[in-house]
Amino acid sequence: MAAVMKTLLVGVIGHVDHGKTALVRALTGVETDRLKEERARGVSIVPGFALLRSEAGEIDLVDLPGHERFVRAMVSGATGMRAVLLAVDAREGIKPQTVEHLEIARLIGVRRGVIALTKADLVSAEAAAERGAEFAAVAARAGIEAEGVVATSALTGAGIPALAAALAGLLAGPPERADDGFPYLPVDRVFSRPGFGTVVTGTLRRGRLAVGDSVAIVPGGPVAGVRGLQIHGRAVESAEPGRRTAVALRGVELADLRRGQALCAPGLLAETRWLDVTLTAAASAEAALPSGAACRLLFGTTEVGVRLRLLDRDVLEPGATAPAQLHAEEAVAVPAREPFILRLDSPSITVAGGRVLDPDSRRRRRNDPRVLADLAALAQGDPGDGLALRLGQAGAAGRTLPELARLAGLAPEGARARLAALGAREIGDRFLGAPAFAALRESLLATLGRHHRDHPMEHGLAAERIVRALDLSEPIAAAALRDLVAAGAVAQAGALYRRAEFDPARNETEAVRRLEAVFRQAGLTPPDEAEAVGRDARRREALAYLIGAGTVIRAVDRVQRRAVLFHREAIRDARARLAAAFPGAGTPETGFLAREAGAALGISRKFSIPLLEHLDATGFTRRAGDRRAIVARL
Repeated sequence: MAAVMKTLLVGVIGHVDHGKTALVRALTGVETDRLKEERARGVSIVPGFALLRSEAGEIDLVDLPGHERFVRAMVSGATGMRAVLLAVDAREGIKPQTVEHLEIARLIGVRRGVIALTKADLVSAEAAAERGAEFAAVAARAGIEAEGVVATSALTGAGIPALAAALAGLLAGPPERADDGFPYLPVDRVFSRPGFGTVVTGTLRRGRLAVGDSVAIVPGGPVAGVRGLQIHGRAVESAEPGRRTAVALRGVELADLRRGQALCAPGLLAETRWLDVTLTAAASAEAALPSGAACRLLFGTTEVGVRLRLLDRDVLEPGATAPAQLHAEEAVAVPAREPFILRLDSPSITVAGGRVLDPDSRRRRRNDPRVLADLAALAQGDPGDGLALRLGQAGAAGRTLPELARLAGLAPEGARARLAALGAREIGDRFLGAPAFAALRESLLATLGRHHRDHPMEHGLAAERIVRALDLSEPIAAAALRDLVAAGAVAQAGALYRRAEFDPARNETEAVRRLEAVFRQAGLTPPDEAEAVGRDARRREALAYLIGAGTVIRAVDRVQRRAVLFHREAIRDARARLAAAFPGAGTPETGFLAREAGAALGISRKFSIPLLEHLDATGFTRRAGDRRAIVARL
């Protein structure tokens, strides 16, 4: 089996005019300033992409705009990167935009990189070495470890092979966390091409995308099919996360698409205006960030106005981290765990960044201990921890697999595997956490125990009464009851459930024995229920006990909607007498009529009809038209 080729998305960052584009051209031969305006002005306006191949694998280089006015475009390319190539002019050194680029990389979780000293042919070797150490220290303060510092010159080619080797070394580093997400590709370009139709491009952030897949276009778009895929101009059958990808779509018009939307698996991104997030303020900020601040939210290729709500404080000091909510001006669709950046409009600066914890939230109470604890757990844990938290929140109600997958930012099959590892119970279309299921079992046992205490004459509770008492769905209650019966903690008798240690026979009273004697002596002409019980609560309890024990049987005339209570001995006697009276009634043709049965038993229709319907229901007789055959042996 062929080894999987390693790939990595590396953002090329740095101040304007520090030679990022020339560096990428020297490394790959690709001109990333493709727009006429970019070439005329000599600055990058939108992210440019180039492929760097090595024996270790392939690196997608994203040439990110350096000018302050184009930082928003830089962010759209940066949120997918896993490492950085920091280009710094060996003469000019660190500039404000360099610091902001490093800050953005840190805020979205990038921790690795390589530093290129550009135009190093214009300074001495000693100066280049000093500058290299200085730049590495600046990157380290930003939380990024420089795994190589290389002096280069795009003009002479000096240091370019060494820089390519240093970048290849990033591929040999610790492996990325295994991708367990569903496909998510933020759209940065939309166009139409003859022979391909409607095409979108972007960086595949997570998940695998293949020709033939169905994708939802969010927010606000239709579902489309993937007609074709290209990576750096070559057609492929599938794309892996982290790759710059062009997607030809079928079933969608150009007018339905725009930059800022995303392709994702259908049903796994919700459109919402409330996001729960973990937020870190920029360490270089000059002032604290107040709750209630109006900001611009940038994730993927989306930019939207939001209002910040800090949940445990009034201001966020530079470099501090806190749980927060973002209330968007319009609906957004973003996966859980996706990185984002917050910027101000005036002054135009990056003020914070973080990750999405709940991609489909609602307004939360501030300083609520439960909310804060839940968000802290989501911020610290992996998707499995998030699933455990969601199951705990749902309790006995459980959650569906699509809900859990969406909230955890996982593909459904990935969510199912993690749920199995957590010991979650799949019941119908819902999953219950193991602790919630154990608590449900205890609640069921307690409910049965209370019923036995309050109604010692009754044999148990019907499932529908348990469902109402605990406000459960029928499938979940039935699963818990089956589990308890299998474990021997609960006994089932017919439709009734009781605790296994509960023996209703111990609670027989004189009232029970007297009432049973009444029905035994009455035979096939028993008294009406109201007549037998009257207004005596003890006799009513006694009757419930006898019915639960199967001593007295309720037979129903469905036409007249009337019930008659027979002692079981009377029904046994009736079966024997009918078998003797109609020995040849083995088929409907030789069977007997209801009036003939009544005559044989010496009872009126009031008693014979419900008795015969009970015998039909229990399989002793079978009715065909007006006649009945005896189909069961005594």
